[in-house]
Amino acid sequence: WDRGLLSGASQKAEVICNYHVGETVMSLEKTVLIPGGPEALVYTTLSGTIGMLVPFTSKEDIDFFQHLEMHLRQEYQTLSGRDHLTFRSYYFPVKSVIDGDLCEQFNTIDPIKRSSIAEELDRTATEVSKKLEDIRTRYAF
Repeated sequence: WDRGLLSGASQKAEVICNYHVGETVMSLEKTVLIPGGPEALVYTTLSGTIGMLVPFTSKEDIDFFQHLEMHLRQEYQTLSGRDHLTFRSYYFPVKSVIDGDLCEQFNTIDPIKRSSIAEELDRTATEVSKKLEDIRTRYAF
């Protein structure tokens, strides 16, 4: 055994992201869902939820979706009334993960709020919806 940092632990890991799924993850698989498409991590949970963690390919996409998520956290009210960031940071603070489920709620909110959020992002509501559709089809459909 290596005797060094971390009380001699021979396998050391670096935390690159944190995200509370909300359930117990039972399986995690690195896979490609579209032939020739990019790889993604697909997970399943104890209650049957299927989720996916996908990497962004451009800094522009990261900035866009971070800002969209930030605006939706303020505008979108959950059914339980619980703060979204508090839920996703239940055990550890969210780090380097954007909540696609929250971003998908953009199309379900009031059209006036949708327009104001899109305006804050310097886009039209149609362009934001199109961007959401593009990221969805790039990995899954």
